[in-house]
Formats: sequence, C-alpha cells, structure tokens
Amino acid sequence: MQAPAQAPRGEARSLVAAAAAILLITMGARQSLGLFVAPINHATGVGIVAISLAMAVGQFVWGLAQPIFGVVADRFGSGAVMMAGAVTLAAGAILTTAVSSEAGLIFAVGVLFAAGAAGGSFSVLIGATARRLSPERRALASGVINAGGSLGQFLLAPLSQLLISTFGWMTAMYALAGAALATIPLARPLTRAKFPDQAAAAPVAAAPGAEPLREQLRRAARDRSYWCLHLGFFTCGFHIAFLVTHLPGEVSLCALPASVAAGSLAIIGLANVAGSLAIGWLGGVFRMKWLLFDVYFMRAVAIGVYLLMPRTPLTFYLFAAVLGLTWLSTVPPTAGLVGKLFGVRYLATLFGLTLLSHQIGGFFGAWLGGLALVRFGDYGWMWYADMSLALAAALVNLPIREARPVRAPAAPLASSA
Repeated sequence: MQAPAQAPRGEARSLVAAAAAILLITMGARQSLGLFVAPINHATGVGIVAISLAMAVGQFVWGLAQPIFGVVADRFGSGAVMMAGAVTLAAGAILTTAVSSEAGLIFAVGVLFAAGAAGGSFSVLIGATARRLSPERRALASGVINAGGSLGQFLLAPLSQLLISTFGWMTAMYALAGAALATIPLARPLTRAKFPDQAAAAPVAAAPGAEPLREQLRRAARDRSYWCLHLGFFTCGFHIAFLVTHLPGEVSLCALPASVAAGSLAIIGLANVAGSLAIGWLGGVFRMKWLLFDVYFMRAVAIGVYLLMPRTPLTFYLFAAVLGLTWLSTVPPTAGLVGKLFGVRYLATLFGLTLLSHQIGGFFGAWLGGLALVRFGDYGWMWYADMSLALAAALVNLPIREARPVRAPAAPLASSA
C-alpha cells in the first residue's frame, strides 16, 4: 500500500501551530460566554432560564455542526469550512448585541455563534492535520492543538471580563467578532495543504479507513468501543457546559466578585494547556482508554472535594486548577482512539460524531443548570449529578478494545517527505 504523504518538518509545525491558533480563538470565545449571562439578563430581562436555553441550544448546534463540517472538510478540504465558520461566528456575536428576545438569543448565540465556532473546532482542525503526520505523532499533535483551545480560555476569559467591566458587554461581543474574523488569515496554511486521498491509494480491504465513508459509518455503528467513546464524551460535554455556563452563577451565589469567576475560567484554561500537552505525550506511551479512565475519575474526585470545602476565592482557584488538568484532556485520547479504530481518512467525520454526543451532554449541562437554579435556588443537585456521571464515564471506557501503543524514538511531529 502506498503510504500517505507526510508533511516536511517545517510544514508540519506550521500546520499544527495554525490549527492551535484558530482553536485558541474559537474555543476561547465559546468558553467565555458564561461571563455574558448576567449582563445579557440585565440588559434584556429575558431571564436566566431563557439565556441558559439559548446557550444549551448552542452546545447542541456546535456538536451537530461538527460531523457536518467534518464531511464537507473530508470531501472538499478544510479551508472553506474554517472561513465560513469565522464569518458566521462574527455575525452571531454582532447579532447578540441587537436582539432582546428569547428567540433572538437562541438564533444569535445558539445557532450562528455556535455553528461558526464549530467551523474552526476540533474535528475539522485535528482531521486537517492528522493525515499529514506520522501515526506515532498524532496524539502529541492533537495535544498541542487542544492546548491552543485551553490557552484561548486563559486569555479570552479575563480579557472579556475586563471589557465587560470597562466598556460594557456589547463592546466585548464586538471584540469577539473581530477575533473570529482574525482566524481567516490563520487558516491559510491549512487551506494550502493538499491531503492525499487514502481511499484511492489502496484497495478497500488494505487498511482501516480505506473503505467508502458509508461503509465506515456502518462499521462504526456496530463497534462497541466506538459507542463507549460516545457515552464517555456525553458526560464530558455535560460537565464542561455546566461549568462554563454556570460557574459565574455559582461564584455569585457565594457572594464573591465576578473577577473570581473570570479568574477561575482563566486558571482552568492555563492548567489545561499543561494537561493537554501531557496527555498528548502520554497517549504515545500508555493505552488511551486508561488515560480517559484517569481523567474522568479525577473529575469526580475534584467535585467531591469541592463540595466539602468552604466557598472562598482560594477554593475556586484550586478547584479550577485541578479541573483544568482534565478540562479538554479527553479530546486527544478520544480522537486518537477513533483514528486507531478506523484510520484517519474520515477522522473529521467520525470524531465529529463523537463531538455531537459530547454536545448533547453539553445541552443538558447548560440547560438543566439554569432550571436547577430557578427550582432549588442553587446548583447542589447538578454537582451531584456531575460527579456521578464522571464516575460512570470512567468505567464505560474500560471495555474499549485498544492495542498497546508502539513506542517510537523521539522525533519531530513529522519526518521529512
């Protein structure tokens, strides 16, 4: 079988750096939206439940768009997808400042903003780079790209809060729109890259990923390991969406200033830079299903300890640091396992479908958090649900079939062509 062409060393680094920079902006913008809940509510009076619903719809739309954009990127290339996403995200941010109804917020935040962010997110970016990297370097590259998204949260969360406090939430939204448009020139290295069609390079039975997309989807639908990844990722989405949407509300309930929420989100992002890079490296050394078990179990323990601690700024900062180590650290091993199971030809599509499950969980995490606050006056039951789901997710990853990783000597992300 003819091996897929790998990018030269310099081009490989350029591709990964461009993908990380794009995710820095798209994920940083999405993960900062929780800071806008109270200002939008004060400006429009639509209510916390309505805003939570709009953001919950956004969680689902972001996930639904992943496999759709993945199919388009696999078929026609990633450049057009990323540029269309940038324009759509910017339009959603600008429109958010002009609407004052629940339906308007659902369309602006839940549809446009979310779909635009999906155009420059995990499935498209990881899929665009994985096919140009040697197999033993894909997990590390995914970790680097993932770290870009975490760094975006570290930078954009406090910056958004500063703009909200100084110039108002509308100006902060305009800034996010401008940042989204800045991803268009960043996408050029990925747009110029020509990815070989592996399906044309070998007979159908030659390797995982060589069969047509329809056959791969059928095979994935019958694969128990693939469904285990979906179930674990559902919990990940529930956890992240609940926290990113309602952590500012939890801080407010504890009579602490908004800066504590912004600082906590920033700490989560910074800690996950380390977590993503570490798990990307570990994915080439240990079985990825065990890494996923450890990440989900650590989340459950962190929540349990948080519930026992006094609610002080230090507690939130320590909680954020521990959570940050696991925040998006599920992405590299999940994407890596999908690549191991089915190859990388349709990685953007198949990994995009797992992200859809992730965001179905995200819908419930964001929406039920708002309902719990209105119904019970706090988030107590949501914390217990989150902890229980994290434990279940840790266990559901254990039956995944995965061969032991082949250790390779240290080398750059991709060898010279």
